[in-house]
Amino acid sequence: MSSQSSSTIHPLISDNHRPPASSLPGETLAFAERIFDGARAGDLPLLTSAIEAGLPVELTNVSGNNLLMLAAYHGRAELVRFLLSRGAQPDRLNERGQSALSGAVFKGWTEVVKALVEAGADIRAGKPNAIDCAYMFKRDDYWQLLGASASEISSDVPQRIP
Repeated sequence: MSSQSSSTIHPLISDNHRPPASSLPGETLAFAERIFDGARAGDLPLLTSAIEAGLPVELTNVSGNNLLMLAAYHGRAELVRFLLSRGAQPDRLNERGQSALSGAVFKGWTEVVKALVEAGADIRAGKPNAIDCAYMFKRDDYWQLLGASASEISSDVPQRIP
C-alpha cells in the first residue's frame, strides 16, 4: 500500500465520518472491496500490511460489518486473532445488531468462537446473541465454551432450527 493510498483513504473512513459510497473515488472503493474480500478470505499478509500502514482495524462496510465480523463469519481464526491483537472490538455490532461471536456460533467455527471468547467477547451482545444462536442452531457443544447454559436463552428466541 502506498503512502498516497493510506493518506487518501484514512480520512474517508472513520466512525465519525461515513460519506456515501457514491462520493468516494473509484480507486478508494476498489481498495476497500479488496480489503473486505481479504478479510473474508483470511488474507493475513494483506490485512497485516494494510493495518501496519494505517488502515483502521475497525474499517466497516456499508452493512456495518467490520473486518473482524467478516473474518469471524468466514471462519478465519488466525485473522480473527490478529485483528483482536490490533485492537478490534469483539462486541461491535453490525447494522442488523449482530456480533462477530454470534456469527461464528451460527456458522459453527469453533476456533473463531474460542478466539473471541478468550478475547472477552460478550456472549450476550447482539440480537440474537451467542447463547441464543447456540440454542437455535443446535450448537450444544458450545455451552461450555461460552460459559453458559440453556437457562440463559432469551425468552423471545424462536424454536430450534430443524
